Amino acid sequence: MVNETNLVLESNHELGEIVIAPEVIEVIIGIAASKVEGVYRMQSTFTNNVTELLGRSVHGKGVSLTMNEEDGIDVDLYVYFKYGVSVPKVAMEIQKRVKQQVLFMTDIELNEVNIHVIALVPEKVEQLDLQELFENEEADNE
Repeated sequence: MVNETNLVLESNHELGEIVIAPEVIEVIIGIAASKVEGVYRMQSTFTNNVTELLGRSVHGKGVSLTMNEEDGIDVDLYVYFKYGVSVPKVAMEIQKRVKQQVLFMTDIELNEVNIHVIALVPEKVEQLDLQELFENEEADNE
C-alpha cells in the first residue's frame, strides 16, 4: 500500500518526464522477493486471494511502501519462509535482491527494506490413503 500517488524520475525538458506508479515498484519488489530461495510465499489479503482464485497473479502482495520527501522510499515485506532455512541469510538475500532489482529497473534507490517474517511453513507430509490401507488389510485376512 502506498501513501503517495506517482514517482517522477528526473525529467528531460526536450523529451518529457517519466512517471512510475508505486504499484509498479510493488510488483518489482514482490517478484524479486518471491524468487529468493527459502521464501515460501508473500502475505496476502482477502482480495488478493480472491483474485488468485479467479486465475490472475498478484505480484505486489505482502509489500508496503512508505515515501518520505527527505529519506526516500522505505519498504516493508511480509513473508512466509520455508522451514529449515537460515532466517537471517534469507532475509538479507531478499533485502539485497530487492534493492538491486528496483535500482536496475527504475533507477530508484530504496532507503530501507524491512523484512517481517510472518511464519515458517513446514514441508507438506504425504497423507495416507485410508482406502488403500484398508484394502491391504482385507487382502491379508483372506
